[in-house]
Order: sequence, then C-alpha cells, then structure tokens
Amino acid sequence: MRLFSHSLSVLALLLLAACSSGPKAPDWQMEAKTAMERAVAAYLEGNSRVEAQEFARARSELSSTGRPDLMARAELLRCASRVASLVLEPCAGFEPLRPDAPAAERAYADYLAGQLQPQDIALLPAAQRAAAAAGADAAALKAVADPLSQLVAAGVMFRAGRASPAVLQQAVDTASSQGWRRPLLAWLGVQLQLAEKGGDLASAERLRRRIALTQNPAVGSKP
Repeated sequence: MRLFSHSLSVLALLLLAACSSGPKAPDWQMEAKTAMERAVAAYLEGNSRVEAQEFARARSELSSTGRPDLMARAELLRCASRVASLVLEPCAGFEPLRPDAPAAERAYADYLAGQLQPQDIALLPAAQRAAAAAGADAAALKAVADPLSQLVAAGVMFRAGRASPAVLQQAVDTASSQGWRRPLLAWLGVQLQLAEKGGDLASAERLRRRIALTQNPAVGSKP
C-alpha cells in the first residue's frame, strides 16, 4: 500500500483494495475512503469545519479495524494536506502511532517534518523520491505528476529553505489549477512577502489583488 501515488481517490490510503470484479469491499473501507477524500478536499478548499467532521468519521471507521498502520496513514494524509498549504506544524496525530507504524510511514512522517535521513529516501513513494533529494529544484518538482504530491514536495522544500521563486510559482500554478483555495492563498502570501521585501511594488500590488479575489469572489464584480 503506497501513500500519495495518485490523486485524491487513491490518496485516500488505497483503502479499496478490492477491485470491481472481486468480492464486495467491507463497509469500513468504503466509509473510511469516502470520508478521507472529503476531509482532504474540504481542507484544501478552506472548509475546516467539514474537514474536521469527515476526518473524525474516517478515524472512527479505521479504529474498528484495530490497525495502527491504517490509522497512521490517515494521520499522515491529514498532515500532508497541511504541509501542502504551508501549515508547518508537527504531525501530532501520527506520533503516538509511530512505534507501531511501518518503516515507510515513519520515513514519510520524517519527510513531512523536514527530518528525513538520506538513506530513507528509498522508502518514500516513487513520486516523492526525486523531490526529496538535497539538490531538488523546480524541475524535480514539476516532474511530480500528482497535484497534491507536488504541493507537498514544494512545502517540504520551503520548510528546508530550498523553495526558489520558480518553486513558488509552480506551487501557485498547481493550487490554482486545482481550485484549492487554502494552499493557493498560502503560496501567494509567500510570493507577496518576497515582492515586498524586494521592493517590487508592481508585483506586490498584483499579488494583493489576486489574494483579495481568491478570498472574496465578489471582488471586481460589477454592481
């Protein structure tokens, strides 16, 4: 079972192991998968209330299995959505599960925290390995096909002080193309800080207008 290998339907922990031609998946798999999809989507859209509700539902379903590996993956997915949005806080929900989590999950948690050891890069999902390398740049980031995985990689680069202006722009473009309001605002905010610091008044004003539009769809509308 890999983490973060495709888009949201697969990002939800690959809980649907059964294919359409096989036996019916247990109810907990369906419920947990759907809840995780909704939780991540709600968070990226900026709806914290729905995200909390859906994640609690997913946790409830996963707890019925008594499997710490599945619960660990759920917590990592939640934390990854935050790294993608530049909320660079400890992954508190994962840490109590760390002793019983598989090595790949422990490596991914370290990756999100910016503490991954070079020898553990091979434990990451294939999509993240190149972006996790010490010299990774915007080209390596762009090679990550999955949008959320790309934003996570950009967040890890930012945390490590390796996010170039090209990386910032790639993250903005990715969040914008997906309509993910929360990470878009976060990455635009970083660009605005850089423009202000560099004295680029024209770019700063353009970014303020874009941020205002993202925050309030009525901005710019005719009366």
